[in-house]
Amino acid sequence: MSVADGLGARVLLGAFAAAAALDLGALLAGWDLGHVIAKPLLMPLLVAYMVTRRAPRLLIAALLFGWGGDLALLFDADPAFLIGMGSFAAGHVCYLVLFGRGRTNPLLGAAYAVALLATIGLLWGDLPPDLRIPVAGYSLLLTAMAYRSSALGVRAGVGGALFLLSDTLIASGVAEWPQLPRPELWIMATYLAAQYLLATGTPDRRTGVR
Repeated sequence: MSVADGLGARVLLGAFAAAAALDLGALLAGWDLGHVIAKPLLMPLLVAYMVTRRAPRLLIAALLFGWGGDLALLFDADPAFLIGMGSFAAGHVCYLVLFGRGRTNPLLGAAYAVALLATIGLLWGDLPPDLRIPVAGYSLLLTAMAYRSSALGVRAGVGGALFLLSDTLIASGVAEWPQLPRPELWIMATYLAAQYLLATGTPDRRTGVR
């Protein structure tokens, strides 16, 4: 990477960090307009940064599908929720293909399986009937992605786990469970950390370095 390329990459990463800070600050302050402005900028800035690192196309696709989900979830309606979930699901498929067949810990897989069954079992009765099957199917795909992310190492593995946590917080809100103060703040904080760790935990295509 040339000096100019390195500077461009740092500028893009700084812009992503600034947009993330604006978004989280807006959520903390209850400033809805700030969230609406900042959220659509997040994944494109992360994509642009990863392009400077010549990231694999599947990673770029996963982040762009995440962007589609982000945009859909700005609208408070069931069709938008389903569209968003479908876009995120497509991103998880990209991640799964990207992770390949690297070695993972079977005990971790068992822990994820128990967490999946427990979460679906607890949520099932409180979810709207028309969302139960879609949420269950999406949760299975998401849990598989989180588990397989550990094949790339600790950084990506933590990213996968945080993605699972973020979407579980969303599902608990849909089920109308008691929420933490400022629930969207925690959802976005864990989501942004997840996408960043998954993206930067993927080896550089040129050097194989994370």
